[in-house]
Amino acid sequence: MNTNSEHQCDVLVIGSGAAGLSLALRVAPHGKVIVLSKGPRNEGSTYYAQGGIAAVFDEEDSVESHIEDTLIAGAGICEKDAVSFITKNAKECVQWLIDGGVPFDLDENDKSEHPRHHLTREGGHSHRRILHAADATGMAMQTNLQDNVNNHPNIHFLERYNALDLITEDRIGGDAKKVVGAYIWNRNQEHVESVRAKFVVLATGGASKVYQYTSNPDVSSGDGIAMAWRSGCRVANLEFNQFHPTCLFHPEARNFLLTEALRGEGAYLKRPDGSRFMPDFDQRGELAPRDIVARAIDYEMKRLGADCMYLDISHKPADFIEKHFPTINMRLLDLGIDMTKEPIPIVPAAHYTCGGVMVNQQGQTDLANLYAVGEVTYTGLHGANRLASNSLLECVVYAWSAAKDIIANFDEVKLPPALPYWDESQVTNSDEEVILQHNWHELRLFMWDYMGIVRTDKRLERALRRIQLLQQETHEYYSHFRVSNNLLELRNLLQVAELMVRCAMTRKESRGLHYTLDYPEQLENSGPTILEPEKFRTSNPLF
Repeated sequence: MNTNSEHQCDVLVIGSGAAGLSLALRVAPHGKVIVLSKGPRNEGSTYYAQGGIAAVFDEEDSVESHIEDTLIAGAGICEKDAVSFITKNAKECVQWLIDGGVPFDLDENDKSEHPRHHLTREGGHSHRRILHAADATGMAMQTNLQDNVNNHPNIHFLERYNALDLITEDRIGGDAKKVVGAYIWNRNQEHVESVRAKFVVLATGGASKVYQYTSNPDVSSGDGIAMAWRSGCRVANLEFNQFHPTCLFHPEARNFLLTEALRGEGAYLKRPDGSRFMPDFDQRGELAPRDIVARAIDYEMKRLGADCMYLDISHKPADFIEKHFPTINMRLLDLGIDMTKEPIPIVPAAHYTCGGVMVNQQGQTDLANLYAVGEVTYTGLHGANRLASNSLLECVVYAWSAAKDIIANFDEVKLPPALPYWDESQVTNSDEEVILQHNWHELRLFMWDYMGIVRTDKRLERALRRIQLLQQETHEYYSHFRVSNNLLELRNLLQVAELMVRCAMTRKESRGLHYTLDYPEQLENSGPTILEPEKFRTSNPLF
């Protein structure tokens, strides 16, 4: 049957994290906004971000220092214009969050009428410049932004809706390079609907769910990257997948992150025998950039045949630990671990997608009226490795920049006419959902083994062959059965997995988060890895 449920708005925001909600709030005074949330509206990576947001608020710090730290962490391939743009606008955009009510911690030693914010330090930063709300910064930001969105009359939430695909104007007799809306799947009623909009914004986050072990919530399935690619947008640097060094190793909490701020406040990484190992790998020790720390942990685990390493802050006073890390402390106590007295078992886990959909400084993609903000994007900020706490910053700076551009073009772009209905007349309900589960688990396992912290050409070739086989099966399934959440996410994860592997196969060097045994050295001249959809249309029959 054909669906006839159509929504319309001025701006469709796909994603409900820091990037999407910030942009929605900025454009809402100018028109109607629909925010699409795949799950509950707070179930995104923002909510689980512990550490904080980086910006220069200390008079002894400088934007130039923030730029330098970002460039160093990015291993030589950050785009300096993007780094400068984001860091120079950081304080103003973070102040917007403060003015909106985000309760960043204040410096308890500042007894003045207007005390300064407490700033912490994380790996790769040369100064204390991380604003935070204890160890639950993302939760504080998400909750505050949601409250502000909920109170805005021009913003409407569609909760438990998957974005299925973007709709380009050629579907109604126009330009294939212009986006006019999206097909969305109503998970509550299990049917496909459409949204036509003057502007569409991808704020869907990253794709770390492609890996067996991840710190990310279940919704991080690369949807925006896959949709943009299928519609004709370029992607870049998807070989750079950041593995957070310290994820809790425990059967009851496999994706619980242990913030980098623990190491910033003096925690040590130790072997099972209690000895420190980071000084053997880098003079910065535990405060080395994440790629170096994650590889060191991976190396020690493999060398010793150990299931995990340990993070130890128990040498600090108990009241200091309980005050600075209350959320982590309570969660660990629930699991029988007292971090004030004993080390915490940890392993690396996929944490952040440093590449994504290519955008300019206004958040514009390759398609007219399609913007992208946050982790879904490649802006040039992160290079080969993201500096800690630059991710939330990128969200709010690009939300501001993209919103400003959308507002400037608000009156020139017209609402498109009615969109074609989604045709479900040739498909049936599936009784083989278990196949999707098997394919899903297979994908995540071999991506961990072959496209993980350490790679080789042979491993990448094996990964690509398996991805292509799963793509064929999934394409056939997609063609014959009605959509479901698992089908849509698997389809997108397979697409992004292919792009990740192809990016990795293109880079013949080791740099930042991409480490390959076949090319252990860095090239003298290097830059971003860019994939163009047009070059794959003829070679991939499933495109």
